[in-house]
Amino acid sequence: MAKDMTLLWGSGSPPCWRVQIALEEKSLQGYNQKLLRFDKMEHKSQEVMDMNPRGQLPAFKHGNNVLNESYAACLYLESEFKSQGNKLIPDCSAEKALMYQRMFEGLTLNQKMADVIYYNWKVPEGERHDSAVKRNRDVLSAEVKLWEGYLQKASGSFFAGKNFSLADVTVYPSIAYLFHFGLCEERYPKLAAYYNSNKDRPSIKATWPPTWLENPQGQDQLKDI
Repeated sequence: MAKDMTLLWGSGSPPCWRVQIALEEKSLQGYNQKLLRFDKMEHKSQEVMDMNPRGQLPAFKHGNNVLNESYAACLYLESEFKSQGNKLIPDCSAEKALMYQRMFEGLTLNQKMADVIYYNWKVPEGERHDSAVKRNRDVLSAEVKLWEGYLQKASGSFFAGKNFSLADVTVYPSIAYLFHFGLCEERYPKLAAYYNSNKDRPSIKATWPPTWLENPQGQDQLKDI
């Protein structure tokens, strides 16, 4: 089953990590995988372009089915292998609704995070403005406070109740990314507790970005958020 799957991925990429966590949660170890280097532009290789013409990672294939959008791949894996591994979509309609809501809100968090972390990379030097940097950081700060509030009001330890779900599969990598880039744990105690308590979850521990293991200190771009 897993032998029919191929994942091309990059270390530290939240979209790639989502798919890796989903595969582990569904007990689909043993799939074909290849770690590619963003700094060497390997995500623009012909191998990737053949699966994903956007030249982005992840590139995921199951049999003849290609799913390069991480959310699509996670939903597909849960649907296709619902009786295998851990159940990732709750039966309770209220929890299911919350799961989908938090899942897709995670895309907003990821975008606002990227607007801050990758500003200098995405915006040419002559087009950069201090006002834009401040605006992006203020927007991200408000977003992170929103997620801290979600956990304060949560009925369980996870984003959609008492059980680990697709909301956590998709959002945990972004929360981990925030802390890797210096988010203050004392300022956001609920998010920090969520981040630290799930580090040893088998699916997360098994897929922890190898580049982060090599450089556990991370960076400090978000220390003032």
